[in-house]
Amino acid sequence: MKALFVAAAMLMGFAAPAVAQTTTLKYAFVNPMSSHFGAAATTFKEFVEKESAGKIKVDIFPGGALGGEREIVESLQLGTVDMAMTGTSIMGNFVPEVLLYDVPFLFKDTRQARAVLDGQIGKDVLAKFEDKDLVGLGYGENGFKMLTNNKKPVLKPEDLVGMTIRVQENEIHIAAFKQLGARPTPIAWPELYAALQQGVVDGQDNPISNVLSAKFFQVQKYGTLLRHVFAPTVITMSSATWGKLSDADKAIVQAAVAKAVATQRAAVDEYETSGLAKLKEGGMQIVETVDTAAFVEKLAPANEIFAKRFGQDKFDAIRAMN
Repeated sequence: MKALFVAAAMLMGFAAPAVAQTTTLKYAFVNPMSSHFGAAATTFKEFVEKESAGKIKVDIFPGGALGGEREIVESLQLGTVDMAMTGTSIMGNFVPEVLLYDVPFLFKDTRQARAVLDGQIGKDVLAKFEDKDLVGLGYGENGFKMLTNNKKPVLKPEDLVGMTIRVQENEIHIAAFKQLGARPTPIAWPELYAALQQGVVDGQDNPISNVLSAKFFQVQKYGTLLRHVFAPTVITMSSATWGKLSDADKAIVQAAVAKAVATQRAAVDEYETSGLAKLKEGGMQIVETVDTAAFVEKLAPANEIFAKRFGQDKFDAIRAMN
């Protein structure tokens, strides 16, 4: 009789329904949750969890909780972070082809920049991520950069001579500001506010979206709408994580990325529309009209070097897009 009970129990155990395995994705970025990065991450999380019926969970780590952007990308390669949204400027240290986007005055407007990123040039660059144990899933954006500083209004290249400007750890940015006569100083994003507050550097360049969300207007007196670089973001996944997903789950993730990108771009559009007034309210003096031609002329020697590196054909193709 005892044997029968044991056998019955075993049969009941084997007949128990299987529990669906849950995958949890660690999603990291350095900007605050209240930023356009946070808006994109929230959209991604909500879509993935709904469409997967809870099979895929997303844990969001904002504000540099898992390190600066370089550390985050290294963690992606190691597989200790599953996915992230970073600026392409730092990603260029891992995937050099992405530095094309950082060439000064390459894009004339947002529409053109988005067309390039979403087109064949952008797809070809994302394909290069595979060689670095990364999967490039899509481009969001920060918008066009402005320049801020605590020294004086910047209207022409000469105004930058001798000024210490924080840059990302990016050879294109460093070369460009050296050409303009400034002293570029690489500083990680999580350390930037304090560096500006303490006068470690005189200024920095970032899109309105980042200047507002990081509250740089509290520690910077002057702002210039230089619009010298369009700053994309990129949503990247660890190759190790991507390889563990089923085809159906990959499709959900890709669809979620598209939704996240749309959310982020809409947020940046809003920053571009209302941001200047908010910066002025915060006490920043804004230079809205600059001698763009003078900056382009000053940067011509550096841009010739950049054209040789990335290919004049790409420059021509981008500039031919209307």
